[in-house]
Parts: sequence; structure tokens; C-alpha cells
Amino acid sequence: MEIEKLLSQLESLLLVAYKPITIAEIAKLFALEAKEIKQAIEKLQNDYQENNRGMRLTITNDKVQLVSASENSDIVKAFIKEETSGEMTPAALETLTIVAYRQPIAKAELEQIRGVNCSLILRNLLIRGLVEAQYDKERGTTVYAVTNDFLKFLGLDSVANLPDYEKLNSNELLQAINLSTTNSSSTDNNETIKVTVTKG
Repeated sequence: MEIEKLLSQLESLLLVAYKPITIAEIAKLFALEAKEIKQAIEKLQNDYQENNRGMRLTITNDKVQLVSASENSDIVKAFIKEETSGEMTPAALETLTIVAYRQPIAKAELEQIRGVNCSLILRNLLIRGLVEAQYDKERGTTVYAVTNDFLKFLGLDSVANLPDYEKLNSNELLQAINLSTTNSSSTDNNETIKVTVTKG
């Protein structure tokens, strides 16, 4: 693989990853040797540092993560404070609702229902502490579920106490939503209860 293409794809991967990724996992994904991935990571590290970019690459115990430059921490903190305390967008509320009713749900399943990429929205929900992620060994993928904080905000003991939970958690409804998503780009017809959560 051309080095420029590898660097571009590697950068995109690290940008959307919600947690550090091991060099071994990246190497497997790209079907390359670990040493090749390590060289590419080091090149990206140097590029960010030498050109005073707003991003940095950190490597801890062979785990790689893309982070913001420490010298920009003030503006980043201000933005995160606004993001985690302000009102949520309709797209974030829809995503949170689907996670609540269909948990544990994989990102691919969530995107199949919504019809759009959910990486950034999931990242925002994780930052807010409303959603948590866990690797499911049986399914071989990361799955998402709402947190106890989410339930506390709504004054609930369990997701089973959400309005019409049994109906909206049914496989029959999921099939109907998938069919609707396949036949139309609009989500207006999806039967979804919007749960409004604002973290104060």
C-alpha cells in the first residue's frame, strides 16, 4: 500500500475510534505487518509535531489514540463543557432513543436503523456519560447501552420502565424500521419515542 494512502486511512480510522486501538488490531485491519503500522504511526506523530497541528498521536502500551494538542486545552475544554451541558440535537436524541430501546446494540445495527453514520454522535453520547460501550466477544463487535446516569436523569430503575418498552423492543418493530429505512431515506415514519435528556 502507498504510504500516503496508508497515512490517510490510518488518520481517518483513529479519528472515528472512540477508544485507543492496539497496533496489532490496526495491522490486522490493514492486513499489514505490525512494524509497518508502527512506522506509519511514527510518521504521523512527527508530522503533527513538526507542523504544530491541532492533533497529536499518543502510544501507550502499544495502544494508539488520536488526541488534541495539549496547548489547545482551553478552547477544547470550553467546547466540551458546552457540548456536555447544552441541549442535544434531534439526531443525538434519536440515536440515544434507539440505543435505549434496542440495547445492547452494535454500531452497524444502529446505522442500519438510522440510515446514516453514527460515529460522532456515539462519541458525543459517550462523553456525556449517557451511553457506554463494551466489547461483545460472542458477537465479535462493540455494543452500546445506556448508562445508569441516563436512567437517573429520567428517574427510572430500568430501561424496561421506558414508555412502550416491550412494543418498541420487539423484533417485529425492528424489522419494520429496517424495511422503512431501506425503502425511504426519510426517518419521519419510524416509530420512535424521543426521550429528551439534558445533562445539567
